Amino acid sequence: MLIYKFGGSSLGNAEGIRNITDIVKKAPENLVVVVSALGKTTNALERVVKHQLDGNLTKAGKELETIRQFHQTIVTGLFGSTDNETGKELNNSFRDLGEFIKKAPSSGYDQTYDQIVSRGELWSTRIIAFWLMKNEIPVRWMDIREYLKTDNIFRDAHVDWQVSGSLILKEFNNPGSERLITQGFIGSTTGGLSTTLGREGSDYTAAVLAYVLDAKKVVIWKDVPGVMSADPAIFPDAEKLDELSYHEALEMAYYGAKVIHPKTIKPLHNKNIPLYVKSFHSPDEPGTIIHLVDHPLDLVPVYVIKRDQILVSVAPKDYSFIVEENLGKIFSLFNIYRISVNLIQNSAVSITMCVNQTNGQVYKVINELKKDFVVRFNEDVDLVTIRYYNREAIDKMTRGRKVLLEQMSRLTAQLVLK
Repeated sequence: MLIYKFGGSSLGNAEGIRNITDIVKKAPENLVVVVSALGKTTNALERVVKHQLDGNLTKAGKELETIRQFHQTIVTGLFGSTDNETGKELNNSFRDLGEFIKKAPSSGYDQTYDQIVSRGELWSTRIIAFWLMKNEIPVRWMDIREYLKTDNIFRDAHVDWQVSGSLILKEFNNPGSERLITQGFIGSTTGGLSTTLGREGSDYTAAVLAYVLDAKKVVIWKDVPGVMSADPAIFPDAEKLDELSYHEALEMAYYGAKVIHPKTIKPLHNKNIPLYVKSFHSPDEPGTIIHLVDHPLDLVPVYVIKRDQILVSVAPKDYSFIVEENLGKIFSLFNIYRISVNLIQNSAVSITMCVNQTNGQVYKVINELKKDFVVRFNEDVDLVTIRYYNREAIDKMTRGRKVLLEQMSRLTAQLVLK
């Protein structure tokens, strides 16, 4: 059994979908293909959710129409027109979603988000399934929500491994020459409500399927040669890393490298299933292998940059020590508002945290903290992580920048820069 995963950034137009045809066709039997939403569809659907919950239905409708036209353009590029089964099915789905967003939300943000944003993967997989069938590749489209069951923690659902494992084994095992096409990122509760597994969670879906099905390997197909030492869009001199351990890949994912979702590694490590990151432009090239490594890795400095960060410093109003009771209050607020802390540094009288600014919830936390603490913060900062750092690498990142915080361990340097 092989698991292939294709990301949305590599499928942003008709040509991207054509590129995967030979890869899927040449794969051996027993293949499951996991697909993300096309292009920036998830981002656009998130804007639909925001407009709907803000009560701005006109903006929500316009955004949805833009998404519909984007998908129609891809369908036309593949099939010549939208007057076909693919186009008609998509139009019906967009019509249903259009009616859904006209109604006042009956639930909170997270649940509404999952019911809307989950559509992106359903659209992408239907288009790709129809395209592969047109190219005489035997395909069976699978709605992963029927098999991957989760709890009801919307936007960050946890997989029910026992129930999901039984359902997946029954329907996904040994498909033969038939390629199974399914969605990443999404699942459903036992009550049938759509859920999502966390942003960029399609990699995790591939890992879940690999674990349950005892896959030989997982291949993530991207528009880069493999795992790079930095984002090549920012660092033109970024180098491909030929080999990574599970541990190193998890470290990079935790610090914010966008190549692999952080949850992906554990299921693969548990069964020693290798993960390959390869380019769909050059499918015969080796890419990067992530697997069990029993020798030291000799890696160049690896750079991970998280933008749109906010650096928050919290201190007691009476200048007393930051004791466990204070820490409990502070972190409970971040937990309540579901904000991940990317970096922590504390002194005797204060604690400083770097968190994502893009989540507007952080300002609610700041206002709550101000009731009991002195709070200072810096907006629009970058969190730079350098694995296998050296002096040259640090100087490269700090040159011309103001360093607000610096933290170093044996292998990792983290810098908050303005």
